[in-house]
Amino acid sequence: MSHPHPELGPPPKLPKGGLRVTPLGGLGEIGRNMTVFEFDGRLLIVDCGVLFPEEEQPGIDLILPDFSSIRDRLDDIEGIVLTHGHEDHIGAVPYLLREKPDIPLIGSKLTLALIEAKLQEHRIRPYTLEVKEGERENLGPFDCEFIAVNHSIPDALAVAIRTGAGMVVCTGDFKMDQLPLDKRLTDLHAFARLSEEGIDLLLSDSTNAEVPGFVPPEREISNVLRTVFANAHNRIIVASFASHVHRIQQILDAAHEYGRRVAFVGRSMVRNMGIARDLGYLKVPAGLVVDVKTLDDLPAHEVVLVCTGSQGEPMAALSRMANRDHQIRIVPGDTVILASSLIPGNENAVYRVINGLTRWGANVVHKGNAKVHVSGHASAGELLYFYNICKPRNLMPVHGEWRHLRANAELGAMTGVPKDRIVIAEDGVVVDLIDGKARISGKVQAGYVYVDGLSVGDVTEVHLKDRKILGDEGIISVYVVVDSTTGKVVSGPNIQARGSGIDDGAFGPVIAKIEEAIARAASDGVAEPHQIQQLIRRTMGKWVSDSYRRRPMILPVVVEV
Repeated sequence: MSHPHPELGPPPKLPKGGLRVTPLGGLGEIGRNMTVFEFDGRLLIVDCGVLFPEEEQPGIDLILPDFSSIRDRLDDIEGIVLTHGHEDHIGAVPYLLREKPDIPLIGSKLTLALIEAKLQEHRIRPYTLEVKEGERENLGPFDCEFIAVNHSIPDALAVAIRTGAGMVVCTGDFKMDQLPLDKRLTDLHAFARLSEEGIDLLLSDSTNAEVPGFVPPEREISNVLRTVFANAHNRIIVASFASHVHRIQQILDAAHEYGRRVAFVGRSMVRNMGIARDLGYLKVPAGLVVDVKTLDDLPAHEVVLVCTGSQGEPMAALSRMANRDHQIRIVPGDTVILASSLIPGNENAVYRVINGLTRWGANVVHKGNAKVHVSGHASAGELLYFYNICKPRNLMPVHGEWRHLRANAELGAMTGVPKDRIVIAEDGVVVDLIDGKARISGKVQAGYVYVDGLSVGDVTEVHLKDRKILGDEGIISVYVVVDSTTGKVVSGPNIQARGSGIDDGAFGPVIAKIEEAIARAASDGVAEPHQIQQLIRRTMGKWVSDSYRRRPMILPVVVEV
């Protein structure tokens, strides 16, 4: 098995007849999925998603793939194939289309409807090409065939990309539920047919590669939900992904059965469920869904609220309810259902929300105490089955953290894929398919691009480090007025502390040290404000460290008169 190492440099020019695969996200992480394919001087992108921030990225709204490696080649892009409508696969599309709005988007009906609604908010009108399973489209030198796969959102597709270098199959996110709610199975017959033709490189979903066996059918959740609904005597509040149409359908069915009305809470939930209903993917009995404003007129035992926030996102509706920062107030006897999985890295945030809800008297039902979620990703047993059908000549695990990628690679090896043809890469690592063999050939820039409010890419790791210091250790500002000629202190030092845990009255000893240091510097002819600032920072920092074992941010301000 080949894998990347830090010494990798830029890849050489792609040989004629070779296919280049460059993942810009989704490897070593859950989210930010984006892969660039290059053949004969042209590019094809599969998915363009976002990653949601973790606790060590304070203030960040979204994390995008780094487009810098393709920024000067936007005219070479034939299109962006979107495998399905989850945010980790479509969320970054608006940010790429800001740079070139006419890049075609290719996807299924629901996927395109979801991204078009998102682009409307960005005031972008895209060029789209709707495709269905079983169809083929030529996108420049890329002959793309689309295959139905079952996932936790309707209309998901895998894509087989034929080029002069061979056939690459991208599974997208998939599982092999044999009793899907929408009766749309993963098309194993199509994959077997592609196998007969010869799959030269398979890019396969790795998310559940560590989990043994098979994913339970989605329909098994229905009975659990009915039990929860039958035993709930107050309001029911359900938190789910805003695109999990199958799960919301089960909630609607249970609400209808038990005589409850449903209201969607949150802009993305209202928007996406409206799209799914209008396109026929969500079946809503007449009169079942009502506006949230009308709920006050209904008794609590007839109310179901469906909102976002199942991952503990700070600004989502459920988190705000837990923090008493939402118009909907949790009261004793309410039942809250977290109908989704825990994305790695979100555990602390989710349990913080669960504890907050429990504090206000809610009965919280989640994956840890009831079977209210099944995964949308194939487990190890399904992947083994899948590899035995596909018989890929080369395998590249994608969509997962390192442990998932490694586990998926081991599954591929167990089914007979030669170990020297299994490529474990990471974001930015370039893989070339030449003469039927996949090998790592270099690395391009593929770091995090942070979205903070309206700014994209302006916040760097240095800024995040400063934010963490401010949040953990606080800030101490030191204000000094010096004579511009002599460098001697005219006024100050005045010291203020915020969030450091040090009282302003405790700075007497260090004031004398700062005055002494500035006077010594002045006698040596040092009068330049920047040098005095650095001197103050060192003096104050050493005193705080020696006295309190803390490292707050020191902000010296030197004014010349």
